[in-house]
Amino acid sequence: MTTGRNPTDETTEAPAPGTPGGPGPFSEEEIAAVTGPGGDSDLDELEAAAIEEDTGPDLETSFEKLVAKSKKLSEDRIRTVLQSVLFVADKPLTVDQLFESTGIERELIAKALDQISGIHRDGVNGIVLHEVAGGWQFRTDPHSAEYVRRYLRVKPQRLTRAAVETLAIIAYRQPVTRPEVEEIRGVDCGAVIKALMDRKLVKILGKKEEVGRPILYGTTREFLEFFALKDLSSLPTLREFHELTQEHQEIVEKESSAAPKVSGTVEALADPGFQKRLDKSAAASEAALEELEEAITAADKSQKAAAGLLTNTPPQTPEGGAAGPKPE
Repeated sequence: MTTGRNPTDETTEAPAPGTPGGPGPFSEEEIAAVTGPGGDSDLDELEAAAIEEDTGPDLETSFEKLVAKSKKLSEDRIRTVLQSVLFVADKPLTVDQLFESTGIERELIAKALDQISGIHRDGVNGIVLHEVAGGWQFRTDPHSAEYVRRYLRVKPQRLTRAAVETLAIIAYRQPVTRPEVEEIRGVDCGAVIKALMDRKLVKILGKKEEVGRPILYGTTREFLEFFALKDLSSLPTLREFHELTQEHQEIVEKESSAAPKVSGTVEALADPGFQKRLDKSAAASEAALEELEEAITAADKSQKAAAGLLTNTPPQTPEGGAAGPKPE
């Protein structure tokens, strides 16, 4: 039912209190005065009743049944079970931990993990299975990091240059003391080491058996997770570290761009004269090799002849002359 008002007229008449769609007969202040700020005061004095019934099986006694059930699982089902467990885990899980959770044989778990990592890999799937810190963990694809950070509204975790240098020294020289780190860097590292410990990237390993018993520092499990490393052996070698400088990267990129294309190489191999030139070059190489062997043989003969002459030379007298035959 329409009224005679102009639809564009902004002046409207508010419904009366208590009518459907209108305000209630009581104000918010009046309702709060009756109910109070904490709701029903009678319920605050009562203890909550247990409304959930504990009917779950005993995890300790049901493990044998779980193992027997897991033996009947197909390979596809094993993969789905492991994916579910890894998805809800808040930290990397080892093969032993997966066995304790699923009852699946360790050999089958290792095989399934390799298959899952092949499916969930970088650049192919949004969820990537990485082997980090001695275990396995689902992570987001690194190529999607910008979008994930924007959704979560978090800033990328970046370390200062001093923190990176100190952390690198501890990672490669651990266990290492603070004076040893400061000797390499040439500056005081106490504040930086404390910050790295607060971030749980560095921990105390013990004390060194020398005068003063200085504290030894090393990296943590969180360090491996932060840098997506399987273990410390996955760290790049010092040679690789130096080769990955910006200058060397530019050289590699320049050489890669100047390298011949595969298509040109294929065309050269398809050239009929290419094989002839290759045979000719091989023949020349064999001829040069034969000449070299002949020269080596001749040098050996000359050396033997010189050695024979030296052995047949008569002995010299103290005055420098040749000694004559002995008198009878």
